[in-house]
Amino acid sequence: MKRPVFDRFASEGVRFEKAYSVCPLCGPARRSMLTGLYPHNHGELINDEDHPYDKPVYLDILHENGYDNYYYGKWHAGPGTALDHHCSGFNYPSYNNPYNKPEYKEYLERNGLPEPVIHIEHNFTNYFDYDQMKEGSDYKQDRAWCNEHASGIMLTPPETHEAFFLADMACRKLQELSENSEEKPFHMRIDFWGPHQPYFPSREFADMYRPEDIPEYPSFGEDVTKSGKPEIYQSEDNRGISKDGKLVWPNPLPWNVWQEVLARAYAQITQMDAAVGKILEAVQRYGFGENTIVIWTTDHGDALACHGGHFDKRSYMPEEMLRVPLAVRYPEVLPAGLVSNSLASNLDVAVTMLDAAGLSFPEGADGKSLLTAGEGTDNLFREYIVCETHGHLEKHFGRAVITQRYKYIYNFGQKDELYDLCSDPYELNNLAQTETFAPVLKQIQKYLVEWAQSSRDTLPEKLGAE
Repeated sequence: MKRPVFDRFASEGVRFEKAYSVCPLCGPARRSMLTGLYPHNHGELINDEDHPYDKPVYLDILHENGYDNYYYGKWHAGPGTALDHHCSGFNYPSYNNPYNKPEYKEYLERNGLPEPVIHIEHNFTNYFDYDQMKEGSDYKQDRAWCNEHASGIMLTPPETHEAFFLADMACRKLQELSENSEEKPFHMRIDFWGPHQPYFPSREFADMYRPEDIPEYPSFGEDVTKSGKPEIYQSEDNRGISKDGKLVWPNPLPWNVWQEVLARAYAQITQMDAAVGKILEAVQRYGFGENTIVIWTTDHGDALACHGGHFDKRSYMPEEMLRVPLAVRYPEVLPAGLVSNSLASNLDVAVTMLDAAGLSFPEGADGKSLLTAGEGTDNLFREYIVCETHGHLEKHFGRAVITQRYKYIYNFGQKDELYDLCSDPYELNNLAQTETFAPVLKQIQKYLVEWAQSSRDTLPEKLGAE
């Protein structure tokens, strides 16, 4: 994938090569990014559970200490919106859709832009009438949620994409703040809807990728019914690749179809990269570059084309869903050009933002400040990291423990998993039942119990039930 802006940004600060999502699902991860707590401690265990905000949110703490907060983009972190947490900006409940909002219509009119039109190439969705988004047809994103399970080309200019719309609002606000003589401290979040399906990049970014150049993904041909995987890896309900809620193997779609889908997914990421570039340029242009911390990360990854050829994510926890990009730039505080192998997490975002402001959560948090990662060796930051899931579209209790080399996944009621990420980065060889690795398994299971006790998780109850 081409990410020139991210690569340049990361070279100006600390790039975390081993960063993980606390949970590979929007709602739980995004609540963790607001509270610094594991999902089992903040209560938003699955998407749109709408657990009340009964734990402190860093946005509120910043406000109470004199900061103005601005939030642009997706919420999907529980009830209400960012506007309920002392923010101004552009934010609507749940996942939602920016393309049908009055602010977006005003943006198009102000910039002389047309309504976006999408040419659908591949449609995986089972959630509404196929004829409404037929392959080969043109389509407008006017639904309540803009998460259509599809890929294609945005036929209108790049500026009609939601990423450029959000970037425009952020840049305009930065200019306004630069002209304000009060110089009050501020915090700004821009939360794009991607990278996420639907994969609808505009033509100039789509043309950067030749589908035929994308090699077959290493785990695409894996038969998850016979490869030692727990049963949850079979879960799938997207059109054309599933039957009765299970992934069909061999995958019914040939690799050349997946090449086309992946090419659009990569192009969407490159388009978002360009949009962030506009924001970073504005940070410098308006004089905020030297005394502003900037964190660039995301909520979770995606399972696209992996482990037999999935579309979207589910309750399993492969690296494709857990690993996330993460870089932090903070001049005169963090060194420039440092590539860190510290086990970091988006769980650390809220804690880091407060730390940069000289603040902290009153009752503590599960995350750690990324500012301390530059103070010593990587191993001093974390010996291991834990990610969790409570399921997606089905209930599932899972916990992943990752060290610098190994990854162990506890799946309640199903097979455990153990992978050597150094020799097997695509997790094709489950070592959990291999006698040679029994000592490794025992040590990591000890880590998991230790973590569960310190983080007040319900894991001991689950272990007792098996």
